[in-house]
Amino acid sequence: MNNVSTRAWIAGCTVATTALLLAACTSGSGDHTASDSSSPPARSTSPTATKASEKDLTQQAQAALADLPSGKLVEAGAERVTDGIHTEPTLSKGKTYLLTLTCFGTGSARMAFTPADTGTDTTVPCDQSVVRQRITVHKPIRLDVDGTTGSTGVIAWQIGSI
Repeated sequence: MNNVSTRAWIAGCTVATTALLLAACTSGSGDHTASDSSSPPARSTSPTATKASEKDLTQQAQAALADLPSGKLVEAGAERVTDGIHTEPTLSKGKTYLLTLTCFGTGSARMAFTPADTGTDTTVPCDQSVVRQRITVHKPIRLDVDGTTGSTGVIAWQIGSI
């Protein structure tokens, strides 16, 4: 081959390769047929799968608390870590209660009381540990448990009179 025909051949191959690459990069119209041999789409977590996972975590967390002695049950619940717990339970002044929490998931949550002297602010790890704390009520209280950044899962809690 002489220099002119070699250059023409290379230029032709370059144009053909470029056209092929452009076609491959832009062929995402969404019209896929049974003969489409491209790799399957990446799987994402569907809302249904997430709900099932949350339901499982909720059941597991509540079961972890069910067998623990907590006195006479006053109030209980389960919430997503991302939603947190924000409650103003109706508790009798002058009485002591046992607050029990567990978190199933990843990360941790921060528990705080209003007024602050009701209980001790505590970190609740989302590793299936159980956190228990006696709280004494002098006036109406508020309990807030908020997940730390990136935490996921379910927090189950209960308050029992002792």
